[in-house]
Amino acid sequence: MLETQVNILVVEDEVTLRTALKVQLTGAGYRVRTAVDGEDALLKIEEELPSLVLLDVVMPKMDGYEVCRRIKDDIHTASVPVIMLTARSDHEDKLKGLRGGANDYVTKPYDWTELQERVRNMLQWSLMQREANPLTGLPGNIAIEKEVRGRLASEVPFAFMYLDIDNFKAFNDYYSFRKGDEAIRLTASIISVTASLEGDGSGFVGHVGGDDFVLIASPESAPAIADAIVTEFDEKIPKLYRDEDRQRGYIETKDRRGEVRRYPLMTITIAAITNSHRKIDHLGELSRIAAELKAFGKEQSKSVVVWDRREAA
Repeated sequence: MLETQVNILVVEDEVTLRTALKVQLTGAGYRVRTAVDGEDALLKIEEELPSLVLLDVVMPKMDGYEVCRRIKDDIHTASVPVIMLTARSDHEDKLKGLRGGANDYVTKPYDWTELQERVRNMLQWSLMQREANPLTGLPGNIAIEKEVRGRLASEVPFAFMYLDIDNFKAFNDYYSFRKGDEAIRLTASIISVTASLEGDGSGFVGHVGGDDFVLIASPESAPAIADAIVTEFDEKIPKLYRDEDRQRGYIETKDRRGEVRRYPLMTITIAAITNSHRKIDHLGELSRIAAELKAFGKEQSKSVVVWDRREAA
């Protein structure tokens, strides 16, 4: 996030501190507005939605706890991060602010270097939340594209995996959207946890949407991650089915033409590509190869990892 695109609202009734915060944050490259009390803050937020609010607790007319509550209770402002500033260091005061929706808490007198880092971290978190898939909380398409383009530009070898759940639509139609969402969230958890346990810390997991995910890992750790995902998926996903369906090994539901068909239990197809043995320049090329591999993998009747074995021309 570019600092010049950020609009920070400083809410502080004490003029000296309010001025100091504005000078420091402006000097760090942020665009800063100020409010002198809680009521003024809510008016300023209504005029222009801030990227972040630095909010004093003890103020006339309306204290910071009430301002924070109103921010978080309004659907239009609930996602705005709030860092509370207060001279109170009591544990219960901090809990009161956090329970009211505050994202972070800084005690006065604050250290400018620490506050600057907290502001930067909170803005980065906020950006990730806006780019995240709302169902799983994983980075969405904007973040995925940014990550892949950055990896390609760096020319550091990596493995790109496209993961797709087989027979998901039939499960979703048969069991309900709620159960379908449960399957998506469970799959997201399986991928994320496995990438963390089996990876080397350089991984990235994203949710394209629906039942499609992306996983980026080092070429060295990718095979173990992919195999472990298949194992975990095949162990945990069948438990979402009723006993009789699981034991039978299929469900019966109507297809798009209205005809009743048998659908096997959900499996997962992982299309895996690495640029360690050949150069890949564009995201489009990566997507095309992944689509070919996925189509082949879906012809199989079980969970499968399909690796691209083509060498450089």
